[in-house]
Amino acid sequence: MPDQPLTPFTGLPLELAISGSAFMGWAILIALIFWTIYTLVAIYHWIRFSHAAAVAYPAIVLHLMVSGGIALFALSSFI
Repeated sequence: MPDQPLTPFTGLPLELAISGSAFMGWAILIALIFWTIYTLVAIYHWIRFSHAAAVAYPAIVLHLMVSGGIALFALSSFI
């Protein structure tokens, strides 16, 4: 048994403190970077390996419009 009273856990020993808004900002930035890379790879594959350009190009435009609209809606803070 220790002779000193127990102390509550105070967090990480490195005194690492990040605010909630900074964390969310970084999380959104990482998500947007992932979305951009995913979109570029998808567009490349649609154009490179598609045998029907009449389907690929409208699909690319639709993908950009829908996912861009969702991203703008999410970032606008509109409730």
